[in-house]
Amino acid sequence: RAHSSTRNPQPHSPFPLPSTAMIPLLLVSIASVGLPVAAAGDAEGPAEALIQLLRLKEEAPEELAKLIRESPVAQIVDIPSADETVGVASEVSQLPFVFAHGMGDSCFNPGMKRITKDSGKHVGVYSTCIPTGNNILADTIHGFFMTMDKNVDIFAEKVRADPQLKNGFNAVGFSQGNSIIRGYIQKYNDPPVNVALHVHGTVSGVAGFPNCNPSSNIICKALAGACGDMAYNPLVQGLLFQADYFRDPHKLGSAGYKTYSELAKWNGESSAGANETMKENFGKTKKFVMVKALKDTMVFPNEGEWWGHFADNSDKDILPMNQTSWYKSDNFGLRTADEAGKIFFETTEGNHLQFTEAQLFGWIDKYIVG
Repeated sequence: RAHSSTRNPQPHSPFPLPSTAMIPLLLVSIASVGLPVAAAGDAEGPAEALIQLLRLKEEAPEELAKLIRESPVAQIVDIPSADETVGVASEVSQLPFVFAHGMGDSCFNPGMKRITKDSGKHVGVYSTCIPTGNNILADTIHGFFMTMDKNVDIFAEKVRADPQLKNGFNAVGFSQGNSIIRGYIQKYNDPPVNVALHVHGTVSGVAGFPNCNPSSNIICKALAGACGDMAYNPLVQGLLFQADYFRDPHKLGSAGYKTYSELAKWNGESSAGANETMKENFGKTKKFVMVKALKDTMVFPNEGEWWGHFADNSDKDILPMNQTSWYKSDNFGLRTADEAGKIFFETTEGNHLQFTEAQLFGWIDKYIVG
């Protein structure tokens, strides 16, 4: 019987909050790693913006969640249901669906609830969106103030706690949620992901946030400071999800990137080199469906949605998947997957997360049901 599931909200916020006494220490730490402070005549710089957001996390999480949802980098799915007669699958997949949402969104939002439910109904299987927080506030805030690795670990814990998923599942990610799915596949993949459907995903990381103006938005100001010269240190990498998949093509050889970047570890670009367990886990998934938005202004460059990225030391030359260093070295098994015929490419015409349920059902029918 088809149905959907979203974990019930808890009455109290479950995320750990820094004590008031920690804020001055964090400010000192942020200043010590060189995060820019306010220039003369400015009300606040990136360091002050980050501290202000940390204060809101402790004192007014509702306001922080609202700022994240309303920021230019929010990635919220809210598309209407498809007509009942459109793209109804003729066969039943035996595996359920698991959805992962983007930054600023939440499994508890109406749009994610609807698309999760409709997809399960379309195929006739159990379908669930797995949040990394136990209520809408925590789930929204964890997409900003929680590391990428920690989000993956919580996602894996919730997957393993759901008896409906014990035999595996098909994963559908939107935007930043694809980083969680990629991390789950490489770090865990047990129960295994059968098909990973990456819609406009941040799987290769991003080199910037071009539509996020730091002069007009506090979230953007914090990101501009954290995802800049100071991105690759343990403090920043331990604060912001977005810093963890920030990939500066001019700093790939730096000790900071190789030592502290979470994305570098997943790519096999860190000083530790390739992780054979991650490579083995990546090989357990049968298909990777990569959907690129041709006019995407959020994932930069948008070739990253097809496993590509900027060439080293360039912010102009873009490499397709098979010319990237991680493909050639096969550090995490991408080339092996491609040579086995597991990688598939699709496009949408518009900007980031501009797609319809009919398109989503088309990909599901083609690559999962079919």
